[in-house]
Amino acid sequence: MILNLYVKTSASLTHFMDEISTLAKRRLQAAVIKPIYKEMVDVIGEEKARAILENAIRKAAITEGQDFAQKAPGGDTSMESFIELFELWAAGDALELDIHKQTEEHFSFDVTSCAYAEMYKTMGLGDIGHILSCNRDGVFCEGYDSNIELERKQTIMEGADRCTFRYRYRTLKPKKLVDNRE
Repeated sequence: MILNLYVKTSASLTHFMDEISTLAKRRLQAAVIKPIYKEMVDVIGEEKARAILENAIRKAAITEGQDFAQKAPGGDTSMESFIELFELWAAGDALELDIHKQTEEHFSFDVTSCAYAEMYKTMGLGDIGHILSCNRDGVFCEGYDSNIELERKQTIMEGADRCTFRYRYRTLKPKKLVDNRE
């Protein structure tokens, strides 16, 4: 009976997390992470606590990318499917974008307003907001489609007036076969 209740609750929670905005997910995650992070800082120091948090968030982002890749139409990922996913992060006016280029090979834009940055500052986590969110952006692609690369020179979270996102889809060149026969 208890196991059955757990399975139903777990499935309901998974469905709930799939239905809420990414901004709301990050708020829930940050509320849980905040006291744990503060305790780690007190016990092992800020440098080690940041390193642990950064590594854990990186791994979680890769796993999340893999999960989304499995849900891609026909199991095929592409820049197009990635751009469709990106709408999840921007939903609910979470991001104001200035889109420069959107093709099968490039997705280039600037974020000019970021509700994630505002939220983390309000929660007293502005100093680690870049670890909690910005840190995910490039490594998510490792799990989703390793052909998608992100180049970013600045973020609002770290004090810039805008975030620069330059995603590029690189196709793997076939390896040149070497004929060693003589």
